[in-house]
This record gives sequence, C-alpha cells and structure tokens, in this order.
Amino acid sequence: MAYLLSATNIVKRYDKHTALNDVSINVPEGSIYGLLGPNGAGKTSMIRIINQITAPDSGEVFLGGEKLAPKHIEQIGYLPEERGLYKKMKVGEQALYLAQLKGMKEAEAKQKLREWFTKFEIGAWWDKKVEELSKGMAQKVQFIVTVLHQPRLLILDEPFSGFDPINVELIRNELLSMRKRGVTIVLSTHNMASVEELCDNITLINNAKAVLEGPVRELRHKYKAHTWEVEFTGNTDSFKSALQGKYDLVSLVEEANSNVAKVKIAADAISNDLLKTIIPACMVTGFSEVLPSMSEIFISAVQSNNLTSVAK
Repeated sequence: MAYLLSATNIVKRYDKHTALNDVSINVPEGSIYGLLGPNGAGKTSMIRIINQITAPDSGEVFLGGEKLAPKHIEQIGYLPEERGLYKKMKVGEQALYLAQLKGMKEAEAKQKLREWFTKFEIGAWWDKKVEELSKGMAQKVQFIVTVLHQPRLLILDEPFSGFDPINVELIRNELLSMRKRGVTIVLSTHNMASVEELCDNITLINNAKAVLEGPVRELRHKYKAHTWEVEFTGNTDSFKSALQGKYDLVSLVEEANSNVAKVKIAADAISNDLLKTIIPACMVTGFSEVLPSMSEIFISAVQSNNLTSVAK
C-alpha cells in the first residue's frame, strides 16, 4: 500500500504538557483518513506539525516519500477549525488574495474562483464584504480557497461545523469526488456519522497516544457484540420460547404490523442456526447483524484508555 503521508514516532511537548507521545500515522494515498480524539487529545498538535506550523520534538514526517520540507506547503490545503476571514474585505478580493498566496496566477485564480462560486451558489456575493456573509457562506468561501490550488493532501478540521444539512451534503459530495480524483484527505471531526460515511481508515488519539487505528469497516467488525436484529410477524411469546435456553434476547419491540428483536449469539455460533431456531415460531421478514457505530467504538476506546491511564 502506498502512503502519501507518514508520521513516525512523533513526540511534542509544551512546557510540562506532553501533547503527542510516540504517535505514528500512515495515510494511504487517495483515501479519506479520520484523525479522531476528544478535545485536548493531541489531534491539533499533529495537524500543526504536518502543516509545519510547529515542529516535533522528535520523530519524522514524510510526504510522498520525501521528508517534509517547506517546499511541500504548496501541496497541502488546510482548513482550520478556527475560521478567519478579514471582515472588511470584499469576498472575491479576499479569495483572490488567498489564492495568490498559494502560488496561483491572478487570471487562473479568478477563473477558478468564479467557477467555484457559481457551483456553490455564492456568485452574487463576490463584491459583498465578508461581514455581510452568514457563517455558512463564509465557510463555503474558506473551503473553496482551501481546495482551489488542487493540493495533493487536504487537511480539514471540523469541516461540517456550522453547515445546514443541505450544505453538509454539498461538502460531503465534493470530498468523495476529490477522493475519486486521487486527492488524499485527512479529516478531523467529532461527527462520527461523517466518519462512518466518508473515512476509509482512522486513528484515534487519546491522552497523547494513538489508542486505536485501522480500516473503519474492520474496526466495526472487531468491536461487534455478535448481536442480530430480527424483524418478524407472529406471536411474540412463541418467539421468546424458541430462544429460551439457546440465545439471549437483548430487546423486543412489538408493533402493529411487525416486531423487531435483537438477539445475542455466542462468538463461535452460526447465524443460520439462529434462523433455524426461530423460523418454526414466526415469519421472519428481516435479518441483519448489528454492528457498533463509530460513536460507540470511540466512546468505548476512550473510556478503556482513560481507565488504563488511571490504573497506571
């Protein structure tokens, strides 16, 4: 597997506080990579190191197989959580200025900005002052400026903050489109639903250390509780009796047209055997494995790490 970004054994300290303690991440090229963790865990410190805003006390960062250097800045697009536009400047004027700071020629930048402004339906705001924009519109402008120079690596810190559902979907579709074009994206967010939908791999940082990492799909299967959801019609007492002594009934919701039960089986059990047990007792209309959400995995991993840290 080819990695566009690799950070190995990163240590970063601020006075007496250790922000990162021997943290490594490997971001596959052309993927969306989730950098997760509670507030104060060390995510922002890692992002600042990748952007060369600060340097690690030890460890190394590589981009495209080369040790990270100032020349790589133009290959990176960074949208920080703390948004910042000059309120008194006109929107188009400021976007053009920021694009030129990325090394773009004025004519090319203006053409691409017009295209993006039209695409994001903010073309009418080109000559308005930033202070006249809503929070969502201002964030659209910053997103556009971040991606305009077509960076190889895009780092987004809470990119969906402040957006309504329609604009969340707009940004989400843009990120998926960029991934198809080979752009590598590092996404730092507390929105676990976005992680499930977008991320191929994640690293979870807590208490300055990487406590969980891997492909999202594999992690959801790793943390599964061997529970199955059964939708059925028929007598619920008969259903319960069929399970008795063989399987654990976690929950049962009775509805007018159908019932939904969650049933836990042993780790080495076969789901087909569960079906064979309940089919004589009811009409099964739906059957699927219950996988934990990334939110549940996040909470479980953080709590487990916090308990371990306290024990030490």
